[in-house]
Amino acid sequence: MATPPPGGSADLERVRRGSGRPVCLLRDLPLPVVLLPDRGNTRQGCTGTQLAPGPPQICISPSEPTCTDPVQSQGGRGAGPSGGSLLAHPDLVPRTHAPRDSPSLAHSSEEGSSDSETGHPMAPASGLLETPCLVPGRDAEVLGDLPPEVLNTITSARAPSTRRVYALKWNLFVEWCSSRREDPRRCSIGSVLSFLQQGLERRLSPSTLKVHAAAISAYHDHIDGKTVGKHDLVVRFLRGARRLNPPRPPSIPSWDLSLVLRALQDAPFEPLQSADLKLLSLKTLLLIALASIKRVGDLQAFSVDESCLEFGPGDNHVVLRPRPGYVPKVPTTPFRDQVVNLQALPLEEADPALALLCPVRALRMYVDRTQSIRTSDQHFVCYGGQQKGLAVSKQSLSRWIVDAIALAYASKGMQCPLGVRAHSTRGMASSWAWSSGIALQDICMAAGWASPSTFIRFYNLEVPAL
Repeated sequence: MATPPPGGSADLERVRRGSGRPVCLLRDLPLPVVLLPDRGNTRQGCTGTQLAPGPPQICISPSEPTCTDPVQSQGGRGAGPSGGSLLAHPDLVPRTHAPRDSPSLAHSSEEGSSDSETGHPMAPASGLLETPCLVPGRDAEVLGDLPPEVLNTITSARAPSTRRVYALKWNLFVEWCSSRREDPRRCSIGSVLSFLQQGLERRLSPSTLKVHAAAISAYHDHIDGKTVGKHDLVVRFLRGARRLNPPRPPSIPSWDLSLVLRALQDAPFEPLQSADLKLLSLKTLLLIALASIKRVGDLQAFSVDESCLEFGPGDNHVVLRPRPGYVPKVPTTPFRDQVVNLQALPLEEADPALALLCPVRALRMYVDRTQSIRTSDQHFVCYGGQQKGLAVSKQSLSRWIVDAIALAYASKGMQCPLGVRAHSTRGMASSWAWSSGIALQDICMAAGWASPSTFIRFYNLEVPAL
């Protein structure tokens, strides 16, 4: 690559005298032609070496720099740094670079593409999840001739979140194969096992390695008549990885439940009638999560439809049912047909503030205050911004729970511990219930665990008495 002669002090003086954000030179300065190696035909079907046709030039926009979408605190789409990829975007799939003969380079930063996402032509093709698009894989030849409607139905066999995760994991495998000059779609089972072994040596958990194997299976050709995930060697490898690196669930709670409950009884969460809708949403969700011991996906399945939500006389209890057609994470769980019955906390003379933690009271207040803004029958809806009144995703609900815990700590003048996760409410609530004398069988039924061993192995925490 040739470099032009420097412009000299005269040109620099013009830059120094410039005011405002735009950089303006009084004359055109020569710039070199940027050459790229000819890699032959790409997915875009473009060849050649010149980056852009015509005389080389760089255009600096006089306007403000382009920024990514703002982060919506009510559970909208999260945005990374300017120019980066939107990790929380609902339509996140690996994107492709613009063709090298494109007349403009402005689109590359706006779409948030990166080299890590398109380092190999076998990476999944770009496109919205709602629009069916083919990616290199064992079914590409078969699916290529199908109508878009049929292709969209087949694509919907996996959840959007699963497709996003698989695409990201597949890209990691594509980059690894590219560095070894191997075909990621047709490489041997030994290459797949070597990739998984490197992940194990980096201390990836067996469950994470299992996701990697499933993602590779979605795109890789069959080996010995089987998918990669069902290959005998891969099955034995994952079994050995779990034995060598067994799960080590924490035995100490990551946050203080008693402190959070005390904070929910004071400002800014109370008085509930005048509290901000955001605070009401966060408090209601956290109380429902603790009282029901449900997963975030189960909480998202609750509906305000008359067939799914029923308050008792005087709001002395509430009955919650999942929306019709909901498929839980574990299909065999009884939650699909389970009725969640939450009793209201009585107003006790010894501790009248205890009624401020009643989930039935908070839910009644939340349903009444969101009735005028909701455009969805899902229980929890966005409380502000452009998504106000729309259904909240599982990722946003998880963020709400963590935000509620963090705000509770902040209201008490304390720093929230690092690593707090929304899923921790299941272990926290079930452990506290067991320490309070609740039968383990009742706890497992409420949480949707088929066996008490699940609670003992993964969720049992050393919690102090409240």
